[in-house]
Amino acid sequence: ATAVQALNCGCCGYPTCREMASAICQGKAQMDMCLPYLRVGGRFVAMKGPDCADEVAEAENAMHLLGARLEKIEHYAIPGTDITHAAVVIEKIKPTHPKYPRKWAQIKKNPL
Repeated sequence: ATAVQALNCGCCGYPTCREMASAICQGKAQMDMCLPYLRVGGRFVAMKGPDCADEVAEAENAMHLLGARLEKIEHYAIPGTDITHAAVVIEKIKPTHPKYPRKWAQIKKNPL
């Protein structure tokens, strides 16, 4: 397998990691569909709006349960505009418990 194929494994149900990240940002998917597949030391980057502190705080428990931690929030401006966004960088620090990932119905019924 090529490096791109290895990164875009499709285990989460999305054809590429980019599409999965986009679905998470749009609220169509959850972190617990992606973080279990990261290896320890890997990073998950969620692109968020500039006022994401509350959302990140709400996700702390989910990160802990999935073996991850917030590494940093990097704010940046879209070139040529006054629009800012934030890149939320989450680091996988330990293996995820085998009960994750959960089925989509479980995720929707009981979000982390």
